[in-house]
Amino acid sequence: QVQLVESGGGLVQPGGSLRLSCAVSGGIFSIFGFRWYRQTPENEREVVATLNKGSTTYADSVKGRFIISRDDPKRAVYLQMNDLKPEDTAVYYCATYPVRYGSWGQGTQVIVSS
Repeated sequence: QVQLVESGGGLVQPGGSLRLSCAVSGGIFSIFGFRWYRQTPENEREVVATLNKGSTTYADSVKGRFIISRDDPKRAVYLQMNDLKPEDTAVYYCATYPVRYGSWGQGTQVIVSS
């Protein structure tokens, strides 16, 4: 069974950076694509970044600031977040793509505030 555990969130000032990590257990890691999502209490879960077969796509709101990457030997997926803005405040989740295997993890909270 595929399990995903997010980490790396925290409190950061506007303009700061964070790197989120997603540890993946179970399944054949090399065949997975991945997505990062985020959710706030007011909004539905939205796609932030996608990495699939070597290609990446980003939501317009994070393009140029966020970078999704993977480390296959470590079975990990990352989201480097730069120039953070208050509107990036959310709980961030990772998931396999295009098929979402396993359950949603607990996510990792990112708070961007001065």
